[in-house]
Amino acid sequence: MNLDVLDNPHSDEIAAFLAVAAQGSFVGAGRLLERHPTVISKRVAAMEKRLGVRLIERSTRQVRVTPVGEKLEQRLRAALGMIAEAEQQAISGAAEVRGVLRLALPAAMGRLCIGPLLPAFLEAHPRVSIVADYSERLVDIIEEGFDIAIRIGELDDNRLIAKKLCDHRRILCASPAYLQRHGVPRTPQHLSEHNCLRFSGLASFPQWRLYAGEQQASVTPKGSLTANDSESLLAAARADAGILGAGEWLMSRDLAAGRLVRVLPEWQLDPTGGVYLVRPSARFPAATVLAFKQWIEARFEPLPPWLGHDA
Repeated sequence: MNLDVLDNPHSDEIAAFLAVAAQGSFVGAGRLLERHPTVISKRVAAMEKRLGVRLIERSTRQVRVTPVGEKLEQRLRAALGMIAEAEQQAISGAAEVRGVLRLALPAAMGRLCIGPLLPAFLEAHPRVSIVADYSERLVDIIEEGFDIAIRIGELDDNRLIAKKLCDHRRILCASPAYLQRHGVPRTPQHLSEHNCLRFSGLASFPQWRLYAGEQQASVTPKGSLTANDSESLLAAARADAGILGAGEWLMSRDLAAGRLVRVLPEWQLDPTGGVYLVRPSARFPAATVLAFKQWIEARFEPLPPWLGHDA
């Protein structure tokens, strides 16, 4: 391993180049590094001479990073980020697990599947307290100051670091008594003949988009009960009220007990998503955040709580 790179005599040149690339001018870079712009210019010129490439295009009005310079900037910033992250991981690993941990949890899954596990974490870490927010709304964990969130489905916020805890499927179920009275649908189109229990929080609501391998079908089911609370819809399905489309996690215990059975078992609502642990994309996670991350990951191994040893 060559450790000479860590004692780099050209670090001032690298800092000057990255500052110019970030600020778009030698004046701005000088202000950032608290150096005169001519000093910054000389350091960048020295770097270009040493490497034998043009990194900055200069004109009387502006400076522009060349394509070669852009690639170098990306790699240098990635390298600096890795060093900073390695240092912080060492600091975090030595830090004490203590303080307040703010969690954002999906309402129904949080209450049924995650909340019952939290006392065990608190028992293992007596200097930690948890503030848990249970809500079906998509909270902005950065703006609202949460340390960790559990999310269901697909993620589209690149400001967050995500860890997939398990796969997630939305399936169709009904009670045996309902199906005995009203018949068993054989195709997605037959759902129009049934009373369907509809969750208004579904991304495609009021449609049900169904997938079976390469096959797709879209139906707009009708029903006597629509709600934004999946637990109330589960209670209605148990009471023989209709066909429910919801997360497998919600209905797994009823399926195991025979209170519900699968409907159109080869089909599922929406493409397969996941259950994710997400946290802000800071490179400096606290020891308490890392401790919870490792602990909750273990609760989902080898199966999620609703299917595994905690079910």
